[in-house]
Amino acid sequence: MAGGTGYVYDPRYLLHKPGAGHPEQPARLEAIQGRLESTGLLQELTLIPPQEPPAPLDWVARLHDADYIRRFKEACARGAAIFEVPDCGISPESYEIALLAVGGVLAAAAAVMGGGVQNAFCAVRPPGHHAERARALGFCFFNNIAIGAVYLLEQFGLERVAIVDWDVHHGNGTQHLLDEDPRVFYLSLHEDPQYCYPGTGYRREQGKGPGKNFTLNLPLPPNSGDEAYLKALGEEGMPRLRQFAPQCLLISAGFDAHQDDPLAHMQLTRDGYRAMARLLLDLARETAGGRLITVLEGGYNLTALADCVEDHLRLLRGQDI
Repeated sequence: MAGGTGYVYDPRYLLHKPGAGHPEQPARLEAIQGRLESTGLLQELTLIPPQEPPAPLDWVARLHDADYIRRFKEACARGAAIFEVPDCGISPESYEIALLAVGGVLAAAAAVMGGGVQNAFCAVRPPGHHAERARALGFCFFNNIAIGAVYLLEQFGLERVAIVDWDVHHGNGTQHLLDEDPRVFYLSLHEDPQYCYPGTGYRREQGKGPGKNFTLNLPLPPNSGDEAYLKALGEEGMPRLRQFAPQCLLISAGFDAHQDDPLAHMQLTRDGYRAMARLLLDLARETAGGRLITVLEGGYNLTALADCVEDHLRLLRGQDI
């Protein structure tokens, strides 16, 4: 359906298993998929299959060191349970599935830029925004959204892409991979790094070199809710985004700032997430011809995650909630 909403999903995303008791479980995607099936919403979306490995590898290698990619591949091949840091649990399939997650974002970008869909949601895992150039961190291995941004710029000739990251944790990897690139405006709303992983994302971090002033961090105190998020995004974030005028808008959508999420200390509600999405959809219509791609990051309360993704997809489809 031209102009509709794309949905990236593949059952192989469930094959990445970081270990018993790990928060980033396959059940996260099962909860989303189950909700979309039970509500009938899945039938209203355009399914986008991910680009198959090793197709995404060339794009991964633009942002991640070759030696790091090799170490990750070898760790999975030898059956290691952890890759380099304790919170990055892996299984033998994790390398291929991490490539497939990147492939999902690239496929969404191609579909949106080709006009097959107006916007898209990428239900991919493992997540990506903590992954650094040569280091896995925070459940993340390859930086799905940063690679997607570079793909939009270099494959499709865009000049300006914005990433809005509302995961409760600062997207250290996304910021560091792109902080010298003035073609990408990175805006992050997150819990104050004094109190929350990964300890980056202070206001003073504004980009480097030619990318100076193309990073805007809006850290919020613990227990901030809808009002604080909407004030920060509406009064400070949106004017900067409009000034930048992105030709495609990407959202790093972690739903772990929700009041019911176990991994942080924020108080966002479904209403707050919907309100932020509406603001960003308006921006995409103003500056980007409606082109918007949402990439799943965190969110560990399964009911809250399914609620918020359902709402987000309905808004992408133009339904008022």
